[in-house]
Amino acid sequence: MSLSGMTGFARRDGAQGAWTWTTEVRSVNGRTLDVRFRAPAGFESLERLAREAAQARFQRGQVGITVQARRAESMGAARIHMDVIERYLEAISPLIESGRATAPTADGLLALRGVLDSADADDDPDARAALEASLLNDIVGALDDLAKARAREGRALGDLIEGFLARIDAMTIRAETAASTQPQLVRDRFARRLVELLGEAAPQDRIIQEAAAQAARADVREELDRIRAHLIAAREIIDSAGPAGRRLDFLAQEFMREANTLTAKSASAELTAAGLELKTVIDQLREQVQNVE
Repeated sequence: MSLSGMTGFARRDGAQGAWTWTTEVRSVNGRTLDVRFRAPAGFESLERLAREAAQARFQRGQVGITVQARRAESMGAARIHMDVIERYLEAISPLIESGRATAPTADGLLALRGVLDSADADDDPDARAALEASLLNDIVGALDDLAKARAREGRALGDLIEGFLARIDAMTIRAETAASTQPQLVRDRFARRLVELLGEAAPQDRIIQEAAAQAARADVREELDRIRAHLIAAREIIDSAGPAGRRLDFLAQEFMREANTLTAKSASAELTAAGLELKTVIDQLREQVQNVE
């Protein structure tokens, strides 16, 4: 059995140099594969690789990848970008000259975005590449852990689905037994009604002809045969490799189509009860199939 679920969670923690990070991946049900990536500014280059890693492992579900990274405060040399300060001053000088703003303080200028940064080992291209490689390694590892979690859910779903298929099989046998008396019930019912309407003058050949036609319309053998064929197909899908959710969902709809027709054709309380119970089990089956990748 190779079913996979679509829900799961995994987490990896890492550290390198002045950096520490946490990578979390989680997934929930989805009709298609939808990968969403979030990371701090400066790590956007990881998104494409993270998406490719998720696409290589999953076919369906909403997969969220979140990276939280933090660099420890460094006592290294500070670097002031004077060109950035000059651009800020040039931009606000009209406001200062017109009296609508006061001249900025040194503290205020240094707090502006892009003015001040620290010069440490992470500014080295090789060190940065090594950091991103470590982060990517943890992202891939977390996705592998998520795949294992989804596989565990798939095994549990497989047991549930097998149970529902077994119940559908049992209900089909019960319905077949109830349906074996259906033609005679339809003929007898029609004959009684015709006699009630026409009395003893009711022609016997007419009774036989019409009763036979109604019995044929009430025959549910085709519906039962198709349900059995769907059972075989469902078990083959479960045992096959690759995503099975959509195929099982389609079969669940076909199961329900046959169960509805069987119930509509029923001429006995026993067959109606079997058909209604069959529909209940099929509903439960389809509810679980929605969780399969």
